Amino acid sequence: MAKSVWVVDPSHSLVEFTVRHLMIARVKGRFTQFEGRIEADPENIPEATIEGTVTAASINTADEARDNHLRSADFFDVEHYPNLTFRSTRIERHGDGYKMTGDMTIRGVTRPVTFDLEYLGTAKDPWGNEKIGFAATAKINRKDFGLTWNAVLETGGVLVGDEVRIELQIEAAKQA
Repeated sequence: MAKSVWVVDPSHSLVEFTVRHLMIARVKGRFTQFEGRIEADPENIPEATIEGTVTAASINTADEARDNHLRSADFFDVEHYPNLTFRSTRIERHGDGYKMTGDMTIRGVTRPVTFDLEYLGTAKDPWGNEKIGFAATAKINRKDFGLTWNAVLETGGVLVGDEVRIELQIEAAKQA
């Protein structure tokens, strides 16, 4: 089978993250506007190329004040850095799944990030459209991307953890 182009379907996909708050809880959030493109042969996933763009201002943590702070210069600075991007550079078989390494750019800083990648298969929807699915997770240190704002607590801890867990659920449609 040859490589095909698949376009991410945002209505059947998720771009989410989790970060520690007060070091006693985990807060989840998501980005609601994103797009992606996959060039893949489902029979040869290591040869695939996966890329995506997230609109930083679309962040949603279910708290408007927090979301506005995250959009500010303290965090994503969406006025100057409107997008977060990822482009795979290598996909390797790893056990039952894959390791996908690529260049992630946040706030104008590009660093390599490795995701645990699970290929979920292909299927045809009721209208005859071919779909492909992936799930991926990674952990990054937000400070590596210039997201350094924090507040020290009187107990000695900090308001926001440094480690951010990224979770992707992706369904993409094959292009003609």
